[in-house]
Amino acid sequence: MSITSTVKLVLTCLCVAATVSTGVAVARAPAAVSLQASIGLAELPKQGVETYALIHQGGPFASEKDGATFGNRERILPAKKRGYYLEYTVPTPGLSHRGVKRIVCGGARTTPDVCYYTADHYASFRRIVP
Repeated sequence: MSITSTVKLVLTCLCVAATVSTGVAVARAPAAVSLQASIGLAELPKQGVETYALIHQGGPFASEKDGATFGNRERILPAKKRGYYLEYTVPTPGLSHRGVKRIVCGGARTTPDVCYYTADHYASFRRIVP
């Protein structure tokens, strides 16, 4: 388990404990994507590299949900106007469903300003460095 995961787990446990002992819900501040939380394009799984290329080509995509608005409900990515972020499935070999890997891009559909990779269904993101 990484240090970041451990810290998130401890904070979550503290919030739950505070809620149970006081009966008052404790608000958690959203995590933020650090400029240092990045991943090189070549470091992505092969399917991620392929998905990234398809994004810049405008498709075609495997899932009908690809290119849909990503709402950023987790508030991990920088706050932007609704519709700025679009999400795309990164296929996982052997799965018969979409799995948990995604690329979320912000900006124009085929010329995004920035793209992020998540391997844990939006729990964390890493900025993709081409």
